[in-house]
Amino acid sequence: MTVADTFFKQFEILADAPNAVPRLRELILQLAVRGKLVSQDPNDEPASVLLEKIRKEKGDLVKSKVVSKAKEVLNIDESELFYDIPYNWEWVRLAEVGHDWGQKKPDREFTYIDVSGINKEQGIVSDEVNVLEASQAPSRARKLVKLGTVIYATVRPYLLNIAIISKEFSPEPIVSTAFAVIHPFSGVYNKYLYYYLRSQPFIDFVASQMKGMAYPAINDGQLYQGLVPLPPLNEQKRIVEKVDKLMEWCDRLEKQQQQRRETCINLNRIALTQLTTAKTTDEFSDRWQKVHDNFDLLYSLPENVSQLRQTILQLAVMGKLVKQDPNDETASILLARTREYLAKLKDGKIKRNQDLPTISQDDAFFDLPKGWQWARFPELGEFGRGKSKHRPRNDPKLYEGGCYPLVQTGDVARANRIIETYSSLYNEVGLAQSRIWKKGTLLITIAANIADTAVLGFDACIPDSVVGFVPAPDIRIEIFAYFMKIAKEYLEKLAPSTAQKNINLAILEKLLIPIPPFNEQKRIVAKVEEMMRLCDGLEAKLKDAETNRQKLLESGIRQVLSQI
Repeated sequence: MTVADTFFKQFEILADAPNAVPRLRELILQLAVRGKLVSQDPNDEPASVLLEKIRKEKGDLVKSKVVSKAKEVLNIDESELFYDIPYNWEWVRLAEVGHDWGQKKPDREFTYIDVSGINKEQGIVSDEVNVLEASQAPSRARKLVKLGTVIYATVRPYLLNIAIISKEFSPEPIVSTAFAVIHPFSGVYNKYLYYYLRSQPFIDFVASQMKGMAYPAINDGQLYQGLVPLPPLNEQKRIVEKVDKLMEWCDRLEKQQQQRRETCINLNRIALTQLTTAKTTDEFSDRWQKVHDNFDLLYSLPENVSQLRQTILQLAVMGKLVKQDPNDETASILLARTREYLAKLKDGKIKRNQDLPTISQDDAFFDLPKGWQWARFPELGEFGRGKSKHRPRNDPKLYEGGCYPLVQTGDVARANRIIETYSSLYNEVGLAQSRIWKKGTLLITIAANIADTAVLGFDACIPDSVVGFVPAPDIRIEIFAYFMKIAKEYLEKLAPSTAQKNINLAILEKLLIPIPPFNEQKRIVAKVEEMMRLCDGLEAKLKDAETNRQKLLESGIRQVLSQI
């Protein structure tokens, strides 16, 4: 048993490593085109004899004017060879094993095949190709193909838009000039050629020849000079048969992975729904214990951990994460004290809003626990939009020699709870048309990134695309941050469908926020932090496991390749 055979047998252990199956597909092709996937048969007619037959066939086709005389093929220098090949193989130029069928301007109805008509995963032309009249022909509809022809997209070739014309088309097919056309001579199996063109050695060759930045490409002449390792015809067929079987195995692995993934996601969704629908904290505790007992099953995927984080926040703001204490001072008393606090602020910092509608239970997102209250941002602290009055906003005179941090929507979106970056620095001129918000302010984006939320880690200015909120005493800012994470999807739906989504301040001013008693706020924050640390541990464990699987996979691949 070869190293490769051993690797394939043990591969399913490593199949969950990142990109494991795509890497396996690459390895299969590497082995195939190096003559290491199937055994050589001394009874096979060697490729040297096959090559002589191909040259005679090529001469006959040129003589009978079926194909045009090709440009001279360069001799192969030993320094060009990619690797050693078996004794009965031959290195040849691509131009030596195939030919094109010429070009013509469409003069009648035709089947037009462009790059979008390729199913590159299956290596075929899709059924969704256009039949056009000659008058509708694009200028690039010129190249002729026939059954068995291989077509290779030479624009952005790293996308591997390669296919075999595997069926007859009526009316006649014409392909885009974005393709190189390679119709194999007798004795060259088109599917072997297809697999080789997708293998890493040829990909590397093409990458070395590409030109251009936005749309890198290789011209046909350069492509046809690429080297091809040519096995005996019978071995080509054995290689293709083996590759086909291994690729089907890869397909099954990917399907199994996808099914396991979907099952895991569905189980997690069900488990988390049971948590959010628990009627009492005791019922929640029982259901949470079941989730905890099945962590290894439910949280083998990073996205499930992300969903768990979101559910923890949802439970927190619904009052289901910790038990209520009847001895806690109620939120209604807390809010009365907050109103008195806000009324005493006479320095004009807080804009008074007399137009907030009365809170109706019909507007509430969910039922609140006893002792909680719904309230709105303006009723709970200083709440206002950032300032950036000057236009244009990027005027250098606002920034030259600046020292006052300006936090933009992107800084908020990228923050992990605490904002630690800023986009630029205002100078005194910039500050004069803005204002400073203090460290600890909750920032909420209302343009571009809707309802992204984080807490300022330093004093900073903010533009009018960001809203600042400073809660009154005895109101934990974390409660608002938790709730905004849950309300984000709701607020995004309220944004008009424009090129850059945004919501206005009035929408946030009317948003109902669940307020727990102050002591319960502290218990909630402590519990959330505890459970977030648990999620951090789960994610770290997953990352370590993924890294280890990746190392084992790459080590196995290197070991296989070192033997060839």
